[in-house]
Amino acid sequence: MLIVETALILRREIRRWKQEGKRIALVPTMGNLHDGHLTLIDQAKQQADIVIASIFVNPMQFDRHSDLANYPRTLQEDCEKLKRRNINLIFAPSPQEFYPNGMEKQTFVEVPELSTMLEGASRPGHFRGVATVITKLFNLVQPNIALFGEKDYQQLQLIRKLVDDLSFDTQIISVPTVRAKSGLALSSRNNNLSADELKTAPKLYQIMQHASEKLVMAPDSSEAIIDEMNNQLRDAGFTPDELFIRDANTLLPLSETSRQAVILMAAWLGQTRLIDNLQVNLPINKA
Repeated sequence: MLIVETALILRREIRRWKQEGKRIALVPTMGNLHDGHLTLIDQAKQQADIVIASIFVNPMQFDRHSDLANYPRTLQEDCEKLKRRNINLIFAPSPQEFYPNGMEKQTFVEVPELSTMLEGASRPGHFRGVATVITKLFNLVQPNIALFGEKDYQQLQLIRKLVDDLSFDTQIISVPTVRAKSGLALSSRNNNLSADELKTAPKLYQIMQHASEKLVMAPDSSEAIIDEMNNQLRDAGFTPDELFIRDANTLLPLSETSRQAVILMAAWLGQTRLIDNLQVNLPINKA
């Protein structure tokens, strides 16, 4: 397994594999790997000859300096986990290598609408950072496929549009959210939860499941369902941040033509912001 820190060496290896006709998969990460990331790696190994994982804590996508400073960096442990998975290469650049002229002079990529709605409205610049880092990685690696988890649902939709709009020759493969037995979505942020908070956190998914059942029965009742979820979250000890019920394909409000909805949730538990989502198939004869 190669650990590469520079674009020059990465491109050299990519050229060699391309000349050999290898099918290349990319799994972009910010490190602090858990079983959700490793599931992406396992899926990639099934669908490609070469698997590359990137580990880069992207400063451009953080809207608060404190979050960037406190983000867990566990490169050595991450490399050990990936080595046991027998992948081919880890690309782990420094910010100076990735943004050699600094972020103030860095050309950026922004996906219209999806960058500034929902999560993007409350985190200005976040999705600009995501779109820019993914564009750079795709240009460097030129992967045949790239794998992303469905836990970051808006991000996944944004990357799909990015690939379509910029005509990247890369297939985006989504992998369902990996959950603990309790139902809690796996996330690096879970490491920040106390023992008591870890007992409370699974209620986020339970509340969302209950809401999905109501949505199937009454798709026209989105606002009432969101109000109920807000109350349930507060009763369980969360501080609700963002709750949306949207069309799963467009992320716009549900319409008569919507056939699948997505419940998008963000809530604080203590000092930790948890996000999750759940896709819901709507009855055909209802809006």
